[in-house]
Order: sequence, then structure tokens, then C-alpha cells
Amino acid sequence: MTTLQSALWLPIFDDLADPVAVARLAAEAEEAGWHGMFVWDHVRWREPVRQVADPWITLAAIATATENLRFGPMVTPLARRRPTKVARETATLDRLSGGRLTLGVGLGSNRFAEELSATGEELDDRRRGRMLDESLQILTAAWSGEPVHHHSEHYTVDGISFLPTPIQRPGVPVWAAGFPGNLRPPRRAARHDGFFPVNLEHPDQLADIATTLTALRQHSTTPFDIAVPLPANADPAPYAKAGATWWLVEFVPDTVTLDQVRGVLRDGPVEG
Repeated sequence: MTTLQSALWLPIFDDLADPVAVARLAAEAEEAGWHGMFVWDHVRWREPVRQVADPWITLAAIATATENLRFGPMVTPLARRRPTKVARETATLDRLSGGRLTLGVGLGSNRFAEELSATGEELDDRRRGRMLDESLQILTAAWSGEPVHHHSEHYTVDGISFLPTPIQRPGVPVWAAGFPGNLRPPRRAARHDGFFPVNLEHPDQLADIATTLTALRQHSTTPFDIAVPLPANADPAPYAKAGATWWLVEFVPDTVTLDQVRGVLRDGPVEG
């Protein structure tokens, strides 16, 4: 069985849209023995949610309120962000935290709040997938500290050096998200540092994914994480046996409250 680390995965809506409150939760989580705290990245959400926080400002608050907690956006849809700005944000956050940032990435979705169509973003999944992969190429190059020369379908970076670099070398760990049964996300994840499978229904699905990832990474010797979102009352042990390295406690976004998160937090992380 894989040693499992535990994190809180917070929709930063309504009660949790206050970065001061989330920073306090992060400090409490660290004191209670949790290993990480990750936040959603959205510009809006369906009703009844009304308040939505900015993830990057919230992550900066988490970074300054903690000393050891791993944290990051889970996940940021890179296709609706400028990769050069994300390069600056990630390097600065990693330095602010002493090297504790993990970057979760994915395609994003228009399904839950129509936030892509309402802001004029790209709606085609395949096109957003290409934008995501191009952005990751730019980020990898930017984190090296060398001048970035990138000319592609969607982005141009002409000889810019992104200094200072992140503390973590060769760069910030990247976890790519995806649905079970879709082959592109595991392939993307295998080129980076972790996979975040969403909508898992049972551990056998994860075992199949882990087998696929092992085959894709057979020539790699670098560490690799599989982070599984599960409710607080779920048993993560079968998922750890299937290959999970992180358990992210999920909350219902429409009804999450500070008291609910604090109750889970005080119960403490999973043992081992």
C-alpha cells in the first residue's frame, strides 16, 4: 500500500470566499497534521453560490499563514489564463512559500456555471487541450530560467527570461486532471509530476489508471503522485492500495461552510 498524504480541497465560495478565513483554516490544518490544502479555480459558480474568491490571492494567504503545508490550485484551466502571467505567479508563490506549490491543471468546463461562454473563452475541448499543452511547454521553459522562445498556434514568447525561478527544481510540480476512460489526460500527466482523476467511482478504476501511468512512465525515475478526491466519510485505504499517494477531502460546493471544513479538519488526516 502506498503511503497516503491528506489534504483539504476547498471550493472557495461564499463562506470560504474570504482569504483571511481560509488562511486561518490552513494554519489550523497544518497544526492538526494535514499535509496539504488545495483550492478551486473559478470565476463564478451556479446558484445559490454568489461569492467567489480569487485562487491566487487565496494561495498567497495560505503560503504566508503556514510553514510546511503543500498547496496549490486544483485545478486551474490554463486555456483561460495567459501562460506568461502564470509563469510569474507560480515562481513568485513558490518562493513565497519556500518551495511548497503544486500546480494542478486541466481543461476546465462550461457545464457548471457557463463561465467560459459568459467570458468569451474557447469552448472546444480539443482546442483548449492544445492550449493547455502549449501553456505547459511555456511554463516548463520559463521555470528553467533560460530565455523562452515559443511560437505556436496560440502563444508567442519571444526571448523572455523568467527570473527569479521557482525554488523547486526543475520547476513547480504539475498534476494534470482528467476523467477515467479518457486517454489524453494520463498521457499529459505522465509527462509531468502527477495525475488528478476526477469522478472516480471505485478503486478498480484507479488501479487501471495506475497501471496505464506506470507503462507510460516506464523510463522515468522521478517521483509521481496520484491525488484522489473523496468525501470525508470515505475510506481512502482501497485507493491507496490501488496507487493513490494523496487523498483530497472534497466538499459540496453549493453548501460548504467554514464550520463544516473546520469539523473535518479537527478530525485529523488519515493515518499512514
